[in-house]
Amino acid sequence: MPASIKQGDSPVLTLADFDFTLPGELIAQFPAGQRRHSRLLYLDAPSGELRDDLFRHLPAYLKAGDLLVFNDTRVIKARLHGAKESGGKIEVLVERVLDEHHALAHIRASHSPQPGSALLLEGCLAVRVMEKEGALYRLEFTGDESVLTLLERHGSLPLPPYITHAPDAVDETRYQTVYASQPGAVAAPTAGLHFDEAMLAELEAMGVRTAYVTLHVGAGTFQPVRVDNIAEHQMHSECYQVPQETVDAIARARSEGGRVMAVGTTSLRALESAAADGELKAGYGETSIFITPGYQFRVVERLLTNFHLPKSTLLMLVSAFAGMDNIRRAYRHAVEQRYRFFSYGDAMLIERKD
Repeated sequence: MPASIKQGDSPVLTLADFDFTLPGELIAQFPAGQRRHSRLLYLDAPSGELRDDLFRHLPAYLKAGDLLVFNDTRVIKARLHGAKESGGKIEVLVERVLDEHHALAHIRASHSPQPGSALLLEGCLAVRVMEKEGALYRLEFTGDESVLTLLERHGSLPLPPYITHAPDAVDETRYQTVYASQPGAVAAPTAGLHFDEAMLAELEAMGVRTAYVTLHVGAGTFQPVRVDNIAEHQMHSECYQVPQETVDAIARARSEGGRVMAVGTTSLRALESAAADGELKAGYGETSIFITPGYQFRVVERLLTNFHLPKSTLLMLVSAFAGMDNIRRAYRHAVEQRYRFFSYGDAMLIERKD
């Protein structure tokens, strides 16, 4: 089920339209003391209302019959260090596990490794470079154990580039949602990091329903947009799956008057990709969906998300969802009120602009 939707019917938008000044000290380097202890900025896009709140009050914005759609991907320990046959040092970031013994990866080295060459990673993993595929390398992990098993044992957590400390035991727990079950991501679906088991139990007791999609977040989510006219930007591709149970849950919520809320931009992108032909369908595939102002949303009425990088594709997405003026005003307010930004930061709850 391929999806490669570009921007909607809108005027030419430039990178400068999505820029803002962010003081460096507002970039959260560590998670809140507890998952639910982050702040929440509520934006009602149709009216323009902004409300400062706390994430632990999220249940007050929900009612029985509402549906929350989570991304159940699990972050893998995708970063490995080692050397080429020549002795040159390299860093490998696995972007996608292809099967038991093969993966696509980014490689940082002073000189690019050649197809057929051998790598020794973490002092014990023998890896063969098979070929280059665009910016990525296809690697073969030799031996009997699977790539995922080897990464879990020898790899390290790939924290985002704006988090400056090395990953530790706290990160291994907190840079992972409590419901993560499908290994394959190299970045966390960060809106879900705010939920703990007690919050999920409280919502279930209220009659709020949950459903899941899987979108394995790739390292491309951190890549800058390098063109001025954003319509010329080429999105990276990611694997996603939308189960039939989730399609049915959305249909049920709509039939009973419930609202569908995507927990995170990755959940939203998976759902909108699966509805690319106008009807939400179960299935799996690759998506390079690029949502910018002018896009017509088909599935989701509400979005829970963190605060995003200046000039990023995710800022463009939330600007499409809430309206550019609303997002500019909300982000100015968030900076003035000292909200914490990015992966370990605070959350926004957005009602979609009509």
